[in-house]
Order: sequence, then C-alpha cells, then structure tokens
Amino acid sequence: MKIACVSLGCPKNQVDLDGMVYTLLAAGHETVADIAEADMVLVNTCGFIESAKTEAIENILEACSCKQQNPNLKVVVTGCLAERYRSQIRTEIPEVDAVVGCASNRVIDQIAARVAGGEQLETYGPKRDFPLGGKRVIGTPAHYAYLKIAEGCNNRCHYCAIPLIRGPLQSRDMDDCVAEAQWLASEGVKELIVVAQDPTAYGEDWGKPGSICTLLDRLNAIEGIEWIRILYAYPERITDDFIAAMQRNQKVLPYLDLPIQHCNDQILHNMNRRSTRSELLDVIARLRAAIPGITLRTTLIAGFPGETEEQFEELCEFVKEVQFDRLGCFAYSAEENTKAASMEGQLDEETKTRRAEIVMDIQTGIMARKQAEKVGQTLRVICDGLDDESGLYLCRTAADAPEIDGAVCVASEEPLYPGEFYDIQVEESDLYDLYGRVAEDTTDGNA
Repeated sequence: MKIACVSLGCPKNQVDLDGMVYTLLAAGHETVADIAEADMVLVNTCGFIESAKTEAIENILEACSCKQQNPNLKVVVTGCLAERYRSQIRTEIPEVDAVVGCASNRVIDQIAARVAGGEQLETYGPKRDFPLGGKRVIGTPAHYAYLKIAEGCNNRCHYCAIPLIRGPLQSRDMDDCVAEAQWLASEGVKELIVVAQDPTAYGEDWGKPGSICTLLDRLNAIEGIEWIRILYAYPERITDDFIAAMQRNQKVLPYLDLPIQHCNDQILHNMNRRSTRSELLDVIARLRAAIPGITLRTTLIAGFPGETEEQFEELCEFVKEVQFDRLGCFAYSAEENTKAASMEGQLDEETKTRRAEIVMDIQTGIMARKQAEKVGQTLRVICDGLDDESGLYLCRTAADAPEIDGAVCVASEEPLYPGEFYDIQVEESDLYDLYGRVAEDTTDGNA
C-alpha cells in the first residue's frame, strides 16, 4: 500500500512514527506525502492538552473527508489521542478504520494488513509494552535526530495527563541508547537531541538516579556527533552532578528547557510540583554561574485553579526578574481524570487566556532586547537548508532547538550545506529570528 503519515505533537511522537514507518517499509509498503495518492492514512496524534486534541481531531476529520474521493481509503489513528480515548474515537468518528494504542506500534504492519483486508479494529496493550527502542527511519532532516531515552513519567503533576496516557517511567537500556546514537552518527547525524518526558529522571526506575550523567559521558564520546541537546530538565533533578556532566562534556550544548509551570509556592504545591520559588531561583542561578551563556527556556501555566490576582502578579514579576531566554505561557487546560480538573476555583476561559497573554507580552519585550543584543556578534550555526520563498539559508545556533526556537537567516552567494557549521556575523534581529552573513574568517569548532 501507499501510506501517508501525519505526525502531530512532540519529538517523542516523531520517534514513535519513525519506528512505525520502518516496520511498514520492511513489510513492503511505501510512504507518500500526498493523501490524494494514498491507500491508507496514518494519523499519529497528540492528546496532551485541549489545543493538541483539537488539532488531532481536525487532522483525523480531514483524512476521513478524503474518503469522498477515494472510498477505499483507510484511516488509522495512533498515538496519545488513540491511547487516551480509545473506543470514543470510532464511536464519534465512525469513518476511522482502526484505533491503535501506543503498545501496538510494533505490529503496525499486521494491523495495516488487517485493515487493508476490510477489517475495522481497535488494539491496545499494557503500557509496559510501549516500544522503547528498535529499528527506525530518520524522520527529521539528515543532520539532526531525536534519541528517546525513556517512556512515561512518575512526576504525577496534578494538571498532567501524560502518566494516564504513557504510564510510569520506563528508562531505556543505556547500551541500547548508545548503540542507536552510534547508528545515527554513522548515518550523518551531527546534532543529537535527547528526549523523554523527563530526561533527568533517567535510571530512577532502576534505582540509579543520576544515570543521565553517565549517558551524557558515553554519548559525548561518539565520533561524528558534534552537538548534544537535552530537551526538558526538571529543576528538582538538576543536581551538582548533572551540571558537572554538562560542563565536562563539551558536545553538550549550553541549553536547557526547564518546565517550571509557576513560581508561587502555594500554586506549585497545588500542582504537585516539588520546587519552591526560592529553589527555582537557586537552580537558575547555579546553572548560569556554572555555564556562562546558557540558554534557558521554560513553560508556564496561567490560570491554574485557585490562582489569585496576587499570585498571578507574582508570576509576572518572576518572569521580569529571571529574564528567561525563551518562554511559552499557556492558559490552564482542565484535562479529564487529572486531579486539577476536579479542584475548586476553576477560572473562566477569558481570565485564563488574558493572563497567559499578559505573560507573553512581558516576555516579548525581554526577547526583543535579548535578540537585539546579538546584533554585531559572530555566532556558530548549523545549517538546516535553503528557504525557497525568501532565498535565505535557515541556520540555528546552540540556543535554537529545531521546530521550537527561531532561526538565523543567512544571505549567501556561495551555497551553504545542510548539516555543516558556519560562523555568521549577525546584522539584524526581530523577535524570533536573526539575520546575517557568513563571517570572513570562519573557523572550526562550536560556539
């Protein structure tokens, strides 16, 4: 069959799809980019918050609408929405042919064959059977790739549905992680992006907290990998040992996403977070002192149940005080079957949205200033490729994660090559992107 794949949500979902695509290709199928050419559409969904669910449903409905032109088209729904809502999906969207829970990803070839034969089905499995590794294609551009080191989460934040969807923490065997990273390097990957719900918890389910430090040591030794980026680092687990591992491993980029969610002690307690405001400030200060120039990004929740105007003002002042390099603020989303959804003091949508917008307005000013400060600097970048519309090459610094942060847009008469490193003289900035030219004296090494 010709199979069109739609992947939504986080990088961990992309890794899951990479494994499914490998399985389908090995079974003799082929993938196509255009749904109009497909015999089957595989929609790999996110189901984390309301906006993600809405996006997933829109993509499912769009795929199902193609059955009007192609009545034989099969629509298969996988991923977090499938795992979370199960039979509800086919009940509410009967045009869907199969709903596949995450534990069934490894047999997606068998499921495809059954669906092609006219069967409509649902298949799930125990969360302990979620694939942690295995053969995969590289679904990202050839020079960077995600390495998923764990599945699930034990943090049990009261607003979060991830443990309900993905289950408890399961750390992937370290040798298996390293072997995949070596394979990725042999395929030309230069930037390795380490992902999990909480990479800093890696190994805790083995009784070996802090195993992420050993893993970073081993990844740093892999020839061909030049950048190692860690996405998500919970402040509660940023120990002196973790900071030391970032320091001694030169390939590990000075970049961390700290999903702190709030700063008020009472709200943090109600969220079942383990940090206090003072502890958050201490972690940020230690990171900045130990790793000069580190890029810190975070996510915040505005309008959590019971959040008062005073507590919200404290959050605004915290954002001004800390001056995060990158920040996203989301209006609280009440997720079914989470503790926060049944708490008293639920705020109306208008108040939650307004508060989130206020925080983002504050951050806009911070970002604009930080971006402007980079004008005149020479920055080391990796090239992602040419933007045909603008004619500019899109590059990223150590401060820019792909698909998340901005770009360095480069005008060059000489071709720049994806996956190669260049020194760029920054000439202009806007809120998210920088603009510049290749510096005359480009030298080897990472900035």
